[in-house]
Parts: sequence; C-alpha cells; structure tokens
Amino acid sequence: MDPLLKLLQENATATPKHLAKMLNLSESEVAAKIKEYETSRVILGYHAMLNEEKMGLDIVRALIEVKITPERGGGFDRLAERIAKYAEVRSCFLMSGGYDLLVVVEGDNLREVARFVTEKLATIQGVISTATHFMLKVYKDHGILVSEDGKEERLAVAP
Repeated sequence: MDPLLKLLQENATATPKHLAKMLNLSESEVAAKIKEYETSRVILGYHAMLNEEKMGLDIVRALIEVKITPERGGGFDRLAERIAKYAEVRSCFLMSGGYDLLVVVEGDNLREVARFVTEKLATIQGVISTATHFMLKVYKDHGILVSEDGKEERLAVAP
C-alpha cells in the first residue's frame, strides 16, 4: 500500500504539508496524489469517528444476515447493490458461510429498523430469509477503542 494512503487511513485530517514532511515529498506532490486517488475512487471519502454516547445519541443499529437467491447473469451483485441503495443501510457485505449478505442498518428506534426489515428488505424478490441482531454497545470501532480513558489494558498471560 502506498505510504500516503496508510497515513491518510490513520489520520484523514493530516494536512498535505504534514504528510509531505513525513513522506519526504513536496506539498504539491502530496496534494496531486490525493486528488488523483479521489478522482480514481481509490479514496472514497473521509469521516470522523464520534462518541455517540457522549453526544447523547440513541441510534439503533442492527446487523442483518440475509440469504438471497443469486440472479442469473448478475449473481449476488445486482441484488446486493439494490439493498445497499436504501438510506437505512450503512454497510453491505457479501459473506461466506451460512448467509450471503451482512447488512448494517441504522434507525432512530427499534420500530424503524423493524419496519425496514419487514416492509423493505424481506419483501424484495430473491430475499429468502433474514436474521436481525441488534447492537447493544460499542467497545471498539474501526480500530479505535471507545472506552472513556482510551487506554488499552493488556490481559495477563497465564503460565
């Protein structure tokens, strides 16, 4: 992986000037590479990780296992892309194992998520079954510990 991409992945707020120093490149070279990565969709976006508990947000998230029938000529892709376009869907992954898609959904309340599953997702032709798991608490997300102190405690090693 390009060291520039690795640095941006770790800290998307790093300025081109700071990145240039770290990579021993000129600021204009770094800015041009970033622009090229954005244009070619290597870099798809940037986001801030928020502590929703501190913000008092009560977002309901669910992981939904979805079994689907692959379409002739389109396989899983067409149906997965259709599901991914719903506003409630935050992520959608093709999986191996007991189900085909893992869909991450967000809503303002339990009823909203349930309505999405029963009225939108389950009614799509090709969806065989769903299993919904509600996320109760986040401990770590995108490699970042969400705990109050942020300190990583190592577990004791037994002899």
